[in-house]
Amino acid sequence: MGKPCYFALFDLQPSFELDRDQLATKYRELARETHPDRFAAESDQRQREAVERSADLNEAYQTLRNPTSRARYLLSLDGTELPLEATVQDTEFLFQQLQWREELEALQDGADMDGIASFKARLTQAQNELHDAFSSAWADTTRRPDTERLVRRMQFLDKLAAQVRQLEERLDD
Repeated sequence: MGKPCYFALFDLQPSFELDRDQLATKYRELARETHPDRFAAESDQRQREAVERSADLNEAYQTLRNPTSRARYLLSLDGTELPLEATVQDTEFLFQQLQWREELEALQDGADMDGIASFKARLTQAQNELHDAFSSAWADTTRRPDTERLVRRMQFLDKLAAQVRQLEERLDD
C-alpha cells in the first residue's frame, strides 16, 4: 500500500493554487480525528495504523502548505522527480543568483539591517512572481517543461531566503 495522495487527504483537487487558511483548518480537523492518542485502547495494529495516518497527514500538510514543496509534489504526481539539489541551467537566472549573493554578502559585511530588510522585500516579491509564473505554467499543460525550470528557481530563492533569515538572527544577537 503506497502513500495516499496529499491533495486527496484534504479533499482537494491537485492544483498549485490553494487556500492556505482552508488547508490549515482541514489539517487541524483531521489531526484531531487521526491523533494516535485516540486509538490508545485499540489493538496494536490499529495503533500502528493511526500513527501512520498521522505521519502521512503531517507530511502532506507540510508539503502542501509550502509553495515550492507543493510545486515539487505536483511535478512528482505528473511523473517528474526533481532532486532537492537540482542545478539551475538557465544563464539569465545564474547571473541573477550571482548578483543576489554578492549583494547579500555586502549587506552581511556592512551589517546593514535596513538594506537587509529591503533585500528581503525584493526577494519576497521575486518569490511571489515565481509562484504566479509556476501557477500559470502548471495550468497550461503545453508549458509543463517550464515548470521544472521554475521549481529550480523557487528552490534557489527558498535557500536564499533562509540565508537572509540566518543573517538577521546573527545580526540581532
